[in-house]
Amino acid sequence: MRGVLIAALIVLLVGTGYWGYQEHKEKNAILINAENNYQRAFHELTYNIDILHDKIGTALAMNSRKSLSPALAEVWRMTSQANSEVGQLPLTLAPFSKTEEFLSQIGDFTYKTAVRDLEKEPLSDEEYQMLKSLYQKSAEIQDELRKVQYLVLNNRLRWMDVETALATGKGNTDNSIIDGFKTVEEKVSGYSETDLGQFLSSSIKKKEKGYKNLKGKTISKKEAAAIAKKYAKASGGAKVNVTEGGKGSDYAFYSVTVKDRSGETDMDITKKGGYPIWLIKNRDVKEQKISLNEAGNKAAEFLQKNGFENMEMLESAQYDHVGVFTFVAREKDVRVYPDAVKIKIGLDDGSLIGFSAEEYLASHNTREIPEPAVQEAEARKRLNPNLKVMDQRLAIIHNDANEEVLCYEYLGVLGDDTYRVFVNAEDGTEEKVEKLQNAEPIYENLINGKA
Repeated sequence: MRGVLIAALIVLLVGTGYWGYQEHKEKNAILINAENNYQRAFHELTYNIDILHDKIGTALAMNSRKSLSPALAEVWRMTSQANSEVGQLPLTLAPFSKTEEFLSQIGDFTYKTAVRDLEKEPLSDEEYQMLKSLYQKSAEIQDELRKVQYLVLNNRLRWMDVETALATGKGNTDNSIIDGFKTVEEKVSGYSETDLGQFLSSSIKKKEKGYKNLKGKTISKKEAAAIAKKYAKASGGAKVNVTEGGKGSDYAFYSVTVKDRSGETDMDITKKGGYPIWLIKNRDVKEQKISLNEAGNKAAEFLQKNGFENMEMLESAQYDHVGVFTFVAREKDVRVYPDAVKIKIGLDDGSLIGFSAEEYLASHNTREIPEPAVQEAEARKRLNPNLKVMDQRLAIIHNDANEEVLCYEYLGVLGDDTYRVFVNAEDGTEEKVEKLQNAEPIYENLINGKA
């Protein structure tokens, strides 16, 4: 009997050891993959800043307006790539907003200039000086990133150490990568915003403006806790934790966690006015008991009760036992796409499990909606003649330069696909074309030959 027990114990120890080895191996594989992704994003960022600087320099040397437009469009494309790579680095806890804003501003300036007719409206002397200024400033960013790249390669520095330092609050300790990016941020912060002129408009500035236009008084932590309990529909014995957020951000907010018998709710609330920015209710969604349509009605009712007026449902979708809804504002029969709110409803009991009003809070303001300068019949002529129009209305959207523009919105069918087309109501240009998602096939049924 003792021999059997010893043998069983040995098997158990070997099995535990093997399981531990596999866990360690899998964890290392995940860490290595994350590190490789960070390294790739950083070196691509450095490379693209090099290219960006060269492209701006090339544009400066051009005299042909036929060549200048595509050159500026290429600069715009490179800024988009660079911003995308910044977003893939573990810098979310470190201040790097000024550099992202600067890249956005370069993109805005070059895009606006590239899309206009440079034969009729060539670069002004002021715009040319702006381009020279951007060339010089991009060279300084390039130089600082090259220094960081040298340190990373020479000292074999790891980005996972940066993520750990930021996550544990040790970002102020000696870390060559963090220090290098802080230097980049400081240099960009030193650039005078007046230098950027009237041509530049970044999404960050627009968001800052939108959040600053919030109405209402500044709320206290106690008031934030009460607001969170209301949204979470918390029971009497709920535990609430409130912390202040927004350091280094363009707006101040409270981060609140509410715990009760039904689960945990996390949300951010603006200090000014006490508006909910986002909410997540962490609970298991059980078997579906209500329809997607009923859930949509509950989402609309939630918005009405909480001060989001004149909202109409734009999209609805079901994922497992959760309904996801997008609402946009409607002003004077004009659909306002920038004022968007997203809501998740559990299809088991119809309660709120997710909410995001970031776009709405960033864009909502008192607008003066102009009368269209282009007649609808004239705008319709700009559409693809093969598009079968099913519906038409006026709408406000953000164009590629992140400016609000009044458009005619057309919903139409081409072949087996449905499209949403926006034609500028001021000048008749085609602003945007969106292909709407078709219903996803059930691949298991297709594979098994089912209908």
